[in-house]
Amino acid sequence: MKIFLTAAVKRIDAYTIEHEPIPSVMLMERAAAALTRAILARYPQGPFAIFAGQGNNGGDALAVARMLAVGGHKVDVWLVAPAERLSPDCATNLHSLQAMAAGGLFALTLHFVCGSFTPPQMVPGAVVIDGLFGSGLTRPVEGLYATVIKYINSLPCDVVAIDIPSGLMGEDNSGNNYSNIVKATVTYTLQFPKLSMLFAENAPYVGVFETLDISLSKEAMDNEPTPYYITTLADIKPLLPRRAKHAHKGNFGRALLVAGSEGMAGASVLAARAALRSGVGLLTLCVPHCNNEIVQRSVPEAMTIPSFGKQYISAPPATDKYTAVAVGPGLGQVPATEEALLALIDGCRVPMVVDADALNILSRNREYLARLPQGSIITPHIGEFTRLAGDCGSSYERLQQAVELARKNNICIVLKGAYTAVVTPQGTVSFNTTGNAGMATGGSGDTLTGILLALLAQGIDAPSAAQLGVYIHGFAGDIAAAKVGETALIASDIIDSLPTTWKSC
Repeated sequence: MKIFLTAAVKRIDAYTIEHEPIPSVMLMERAAAALTRAILARYPQGPFAIFAGQGNNGGDALAVARMLAVGGHKVDVWLVAPAERLSPDCATNLHSLQAMAAGGLFALTLHFVCGSFTPPQMVPGAVVIDGLFGSGLTRPVEGLYATVIKYINSLPCDVVAIDIPSGLMGEDNSGNNYSNIVKATVTYTLQFPKLSMLFAENAPYVGVFETLDISLSKEAMDNEPTPYYITTLADIKPLLPRRAKHAHKGNFGRALLVAGSEGMAGASVLAARAALRSGVGLLTLCVPHCNNEIVQRSVPEAMTIPSFGKQYISAPPATDKYTAVAVGPGLGQVPATEEALLALIDGCRVPMVVDADALNILSRNREYLARLPQGSIITPHIGEFTRLAGDCGSSYERLQQAVELARKNNICIVLKGAYTAVVTPQGTVSFNTTGNAGMATGGSGDTLTGILLALLAQGIDAPSAAQLGVYIHGFAGDIAAAKVGETALIASDIIDSLPTTWKSC
């Protein structure tokens, strides 16, 4: 699924209006109908308190108010218009609402907020609907609108945001004033999510979001370029590895996992088990001597080649007979291991997955990012990425850093988070929506490393392996959470759910 920047959304709207063809006010009517259905599905009783602005987002809100009132619900509307200038479609919906209110047949009241705002006494149990600003906002909210937003946020009510919480910008909020953004319980976003909804710092304002189809032009969406996507099951199905009937283990890759140090054998075991559950033909682990017996007993399906080090890996293994290499889980960062990692990178000619301590070592040797073999993937969480690329002011800026880092070093970056972003050297960004908060547990990242290693070893290209691996990892976490709950979920549960996940896909 494509995600469009706000400027592109305007073009798609305009194309739909011109080529469907449909009057803009009727497109607003279509959006309002979808919003009303979604609101009533969640809040069938009401009553509803609606705050509308003077632009098209306000027009959507006024149309929703009319539809709710026609449905027999009690609706109070506050039109906040300090400039007293409404967009044409907002004005059209205002006139319809005024006519309804004047007729006295509906439980509808309409209030105008122009010069100042007197906070009303909210009806107990009211559902607040926010239609003050849409995604095209380009500067922080201030003045009368900020006063209204602060009032909304003070209410002990559920808040529904239309398209985007008012005050939140569609992309970059690094210079925004977060105290003047509506904190929504649920956001009903139109046709596609807005980029800013996927960033961690905006989650308290977006709440739960749901995308509503309002039938914008498919032709316009297909033809409008964007670097941003959301990965769906339909996207990953074509990427799934296939198995010929007469295949043998050599057809599914030879993977090398370089991992572990004293006290960290578990990371090696988790990554190895995940790789084996993801279809790799042959798996070999290079581990320090102190971990060798643990790994042999825990993962009998894998082979081991003990490193020269007793407590940590101190020399690079040969990589010429493998089709992919992963390094990092439980590795440690002692100087000898650092030297071994840098030598491993210099000597490797097959795609690599670089994670955990290996990333921390690279953050001190950043020039080695450019030496990673073609088709490699790095998998940093936010802290690791910051050490690699430096501080930034927002998730949007961090994403731009990742795009530039991937392009400059010709690598794929899996930027881990609630909506993990897969960033390719070509500049495309695919956000993943599988997974849950229960996966925020030790070893979860090691399982992802194992999955990615298996996919690269089977010959899947890095962008496809990263997109598929992240989706499968999250999906397995969702299946595990359904069994044991998020609180009790551990990394082994994710691995145990991989067989069901692969079958389900």
